[in-house]
Amino acid sequence: MVLFPVLLMLFALAMERVEFRLRRLTVRQQEVEEFLDQASHDEVATLAHEGFPHALARFHRRRKGRSGFEADDAAVTEVGSRRAS
Repeated sequence: MVLFPVLLMLFALAMERVEFRLRRLTVRQQEVEEFLDQASHDEVATLAHEGFPHALARFHRRRKGRSGFEADDAAVTEVGSRRAS
């Protein structure tokens, strides 16, 4: 009988660790939809081989890199149109 509270406490601590890991691995529905709509072939292959967390990380790295280039391209286009005027 004395051992039961100790075992219950250890079980609760173990479940807290499991919950923390699961919470860290959860992905919002919006992220999944965005990935499925815009993922490249390489990112889908990563999803098949390594799982969703790795594929989503690769997808976010590509999007960050592309958004920087899009901003640069927009600035160049704007400067070019000013020169033409």
